[in-house]
Amino acid sequence: MASSRSLTIYNCDALVDGVVHQNQDIRITDGVITGVVPTSTEGFTLVPGDLDGSGLLAMPGLINGHTHAAMTMLRGAVEDVPIESWFNDHVWPIEVNVNQSDVHLGTLLACAEMIQAGVTSFADHYFHEDQAAKAVAESGMRANLGMTFFSSQGEAGLAASIAFVEEWHGKADGRITASLAPHATYTCSDDDLQAAAEAASRLGVRVHIHAAESLDQTNHTIAERGITPIAMLSETGIIEAGALIAHGCGIVESDLPLLAANAANVGVAHCPKTYIKLAINPLTPIRELREIGVAVGLGTDGPASCNSIDLFENMRLTALAQKYNTTAATWLTTTEALEMAGPESARVIDADVGRLSAGAKADVILVDLSGLHNQPVHDPLAALVYSARSTDVRTTIVDGVPLMIDRELQTIDVPALTAAVQARAPELMNFDAAQSIQTYDT
Repeated sequence: MASSRSLTIYNCDALVDGVVHQNQDIRITDGVITGVVPTSTEGFTLVPGDLDGSGLLAMPGLINGHTHAAMTMLRGAVEDVPIESWFNDHVWPIEVNVNQSDVHLGTLLACAEMIQAGVTSFADHYFHEDQAAKAVAESGMRANLGMTFFSSQGEAGLAASIAFVEEWHGKADGRITASLAPHATYTCSDDDLQAAAEAASRLGVRVHIHAAESLDQTNHTIAERGITPIAMLSETGIIEAGALIAHGCGIVESDLPLLAANAANVGVAHCPKTYIKLAINPLTPIRELREIGVAVGLGTDGPASCNSIDLFENMRLTALAQKYNTTAATWLTTTEALEMAGPESARVIDADVGRLSAGAKADVILVDLSGLHNQPVHDPLAALVYSARSTDVRTTIVDGVPLMIDRELQTIDVPALTAAVQARAPELMNFDAAQSIQTYDT
């Protein structure tokens, strides 16, 4: 019988269910938290592999509810253009050049960045997703992955997305889960959406899809189809099957009953930096969705639009933008913002993470709030939401395994990765604008 794998984080402060408890030990066995208990007054003796958490705040690893990780390769390539031009004149023509090797390389780069930023899980939606899965397995991260498809690909697109789920769901010791991934309501036919919903139900997974990305898109769909994008998801069975809805900025009042009826199976990923940068207004109706029981988590979207894959940045932007847009200083609170980055995002990706308690997967980060930009720490929750930086993360642990210790990555060769990315990046910019993987016409 194989011996158990154990890890103890000694003498840290611990964020448990929104409350910081001082001088705690976090005990982990075989990738699962077995207890969060007070540190012995007699002190502690570190054994090889255990971690001294003195002066650090332990909290659940942050969860990126929606991204396109491999788009790190397009970071900064397209700036200061409206969304239609962003897609049609730049990103989708460039993506004609993106090959399997680029997806592996770009996803590994994203994993390195997320580990450094305290992100332990992410939901990804992209092409050549088998290469993304290999990068996730190598990095040690946890991820829910979906192979993007368009109806313009014919039957092969949906078939590939289903085959990916069948091959990868549950792999990497359970750290990799999978979703069906039709691109969007405006790039996939009703028949393909219905087939994706049926396959998801059969396979026991969710459907990860872009829907109601903006109010303009919703109005366009109503004009063409007479129904909203969310109603399309309802009519094709995707909401009932279980949906991870990316963005949802165009969710309107008539959509709420449809979502409420299946609230336990639906999550929405809010990615504020992309919306602000691409001038998408209004923002995701977070308060209305939470009131009907729909999980709303945080995402970064792809690095081509968000530039960074930093949940601390997006958590801060969410709290600030919600206060500004609602003209209510009491909404969104620091506790609610942290919930969105942890347990709410965990509901969005349907994973038992996002909490420090016995029985949860041991995805933990240690944050150093001693920096001048955090001082004095009157309220550690306020510091995490409004002052802390991703570089304050000292250690990142996934499934009980440290992937970064004192800012040193343990599973990824950073110099070799950086050199490979820099060598490949210029070639991606040699594109023909007349060629495109798709057209954005909403």
